[in-house]
Amino acid sequence: MMKMEFDKELDARGLKCPLPILRTKKALVDMTSGQVLRILTTDPGSVQDFAAFARQTGNALLDSQSREGEFEFFMRRK
Repeated sequence: MMKMEFDKELDARGLKCPLPILRTKKALVDMTSGQVLRILTTDPGSVQDFAAFARQTGNALLDSQSREGEFEFFMRRK
């Protein structure tokens, strides 16, 4: 398994929709174009939420994985 590099990490575990998306939006504002944000969540709905967020905002969802009830997303700021 390849390890993806990231510039910033957001721990949104334990938060329910829409908080992981809202915190991601806030974190991306502080980043420059091309930087990668790693997001950790425990909300199963976040899989669909992050896919939709990427489509709506133009930020690229580079990868998403799930294991043992945790979800990991890598998003590149547009």
